[in-house]
Amino acid sequence: MSIDQEIFYADSEDRILMREMVRNFARQHIQPYIMDWDEQQFFPKELFKQLGELGLMGVLVPQTYGGAGLGYQEYVDIIVEIARICGGIGLSFAAHNSLCTGHILAFGNEEQKAKYLPKLASGEWIGAWALTEANTGSDALGMNTTAVKTGRSYVINGTKNWITHGKSGDLAIVMARTGNKHESAGVSAFIIEKSAVGFSAGKKENKLGMRASETTELILDQVEVPQANLLGKEGEGFKQAMYVLDGGRISIGALALGIAKGALDAAIKYSKERHQFGQPIANFQGISFKIADMATEVEAAELLIRRASDLKNKGLPVTKVSAMAKYYASEVAVRVATDALQIFGGYGYTKDFPVEKFYRDAKLCTIGEGTSEIQKMVISREVLKEGRTS
Repeated sequence: MSIDQEIFYADSEDRILMREMVRNFARQHIQPYIMDWDEQQFFPKELFKQLGELGLMGVLVPQTYGGAGLGYQEYVDIIVEIARICGGIGLSFAAHNSLCTGHILAFGNEEQKAKYLPKLASGEWIGAWALTEANTGSDALGMNTTAVKTGRSYVINGTKNWITHGKSGDLAIVMARTGNKHESAGVSAFIIEKSAVGFSAGKKENKLGMRASETTELILDQVEVPQANLLGKEGEGFKQAMYVLDGGRISIGALALGIAKGALDAAIKYSKERHQFGQPIANFQGISFKIADMATEVEAAELLIRRASDLKNKGLPVTKVSAMAKYYASEVAVRVATDALQIFGGYGYTKDFPVEKFYRDAKLCTIGEGTSEIQKMVISREVLKEGRTS
């Protein structure tokens, strides 16, 4: 597929105003608290209700169901502005919107959408999404969690790991095995409310970064789920999950982009203020060339993300480009955060300045929703299948 000649990342006055609104919100309601939340691993659930009041917890949800009815370009804008301030809050925002809410939006029936999307879009409920297990990270088809049909219900047993909002979430989309292991048609997806008997949170992970975003185990012990809470048909869960992850990779790419922009902003500001040998360190070629490389990579990452967003908005195949965007942007975030810390020198290694947090947060982007290595597998498979470049 050749790249369209139209400017698929063109801006608009509405988007500019929206970014300004999100930027102001982040500066007022997130920035003053980021280090406290980070140190305590505190998930500020009330903050997300405030985001819901702004219409941001259902960015992609149609207004019919109480959402904002916006597209992926606007969605990327919002994640970037939040992640420029705090990657952890950006991660939770993205997981709620693209994974849990996005899964119901894409595959829920009318009754399921009408019941759950308004609560998720308003921020009244926080959503979780559960695919990963302790021994089946990238090998999702090897999952051990099972769902056994009994009359008009399913009984689900198992444990999920690395679940964003596993404790504080009000609702989770859970993938469970209804057939044989390692068969894509053997997995189904279920909507499970937190109040379900036998449904609980386990261990909370003590993480390097993204510490304001809650990550826990989910334990399912004889959880009875009505057949009405099956998403789509039995056996379609894995296919659904892969579709959801295509959009989720755009989210993680945007998250990485926001972190990279935040780190670059901090490095530019510091390089102009820090004086050595009688002048700002920005005047030295060693620093200015580093900033040039950082800015160029950030710009390239954004173009890939905008391209993927455009394809997603148009309903066109996005698997290859979303994997490219996620892979490249996440690796760029790590490099840019590393260079930013280097520009700060010893001060960058302290918690008095923001770059050490960008440095810690960035690494998750190369792991979550498919590692960089998995992205390369996806990209190479798609490129070889096409047999040519764009």
